[in-house]
Amino acid sequence: MQTAPLRIALIGYGYVGKTFHAPLIRATPGLELSLIGSSDAAKVQRDLPGMRVEANMAAAVSASDIDLVVIASPNDTHAPLAAAALRAGKHVVVDKPFTLDLAQARELAGLARDTGKLLSVFQNRRWDSDFLALQALLRQGRLGEVVHFESQFDRFRPVVQARWREGDGPGAGIWYDLGPHLVDQALTLFGLPQRVSGHIASQRQGTCSPDWAHVVLDYGRRQAVLHASVLVAGGVPRFAVHGTAGSWIKYGLDQQEAQLKAGMQPGAPGWGQDAEPATLYVGDTGVIEPIAVPAGDYGRYYAAVRDAIGHGAANPVTPMQALAVMAVIEAAMASATSGQAQPLALSEAERREATADWQAQGAIPR
Repeated sequence: MQTAPLRIALIGYGYVGKTFHAPLIRATPGLELSLIGSSDAAKVQRDLPGMRVEANMAAAVSASDIDLVVIASPNDTHAPLAAAALRAGKHVVVDKPFTLDLAQARELAGLARDTGKLLSVFQNRRWDSDFLALQALLRQGRLGEVVHFESQFDRFRPVVQARWREGDGPGAGIWYDLGPHLVDQALTLFGLPQRVSGHIASQRQGTCSPDWAHVVLDYGRRQAVLHASVLVAGGVPRFAVHGTAGSWIKYGLDQQEAQLKAGMQPGAPGWGQDAEPATLYVGDTGVIEPIAVPAGDYGRYYAAVRDAIGHGAANPVTPMQALAVMAVIEAAMASATSGQAQPLALSEAERREATADWQAQGAIPR
């Protein structure tokens, strides 16, 4: 049983490392941010005076006094750095996307199994305020059987930015950026689809990578529509969920990212609170009911990682769940290229293990 704080090396101090991981780690009791892997020591020291900085990433992931390595570097480095950390005997958290493809995901899952170390993926949006509200509503059965699910995650960034996420390298583009969030939430609610149809496009002038994605997960009677764009200024719901007993509509994004960008500390008064209720339309009765949403809390992810490593609790996002997300990401890309719906390239054993993981976490029965 772990008693001393878990010593963490955070690899990468760009937007995600600085805005999400560092504040959440530092706010979680039992975790100690001990080292940051970055080539910009001055930037780190401005924010975190006295923090140990290591420019050599191989040295950072294998440092002898580190228990857990958190990888928040560019997408194409996730798999090699995670593999190196696991081989060095470290527990590992990888920011989404888990890897660039399904083959890399399988390799990392196998390494975690062989080394006996925790491997998890930072799917923080399982703890969005609106997603928590939707999970509670579905558990109550208030929509009946869900037959149509729409999840739309948009930005408004009409000008292409000079950053790797919008470049032409491996793992760039909106489907790798926002797609893993959309897919993970859908799989957490409904499990694995029968097939996937994807449409991916580039819409802005001068863009080097896809900035629009429209993907349908086919469950037979139920259809799940996942959409992401960087040319939506507003006016569309984040979620629109329709069932045999009614519909649930939610506008607006969870506030935690905006709060972190503004410098609010996780757990501060007002943290994760969403002032915009959802709306429940009850069948053909004409009843329209506002539904309050609970506060979101990304800190629950890191608390769960701490408890999984130190106390044998469940991994909050398992390697097999992350592998399933990559299977959907890959199938959507193949569908967009071929023009044909694609099955998931998962074995029966992988399907069973991923499904068992969701069910053990109390996900909605399939």
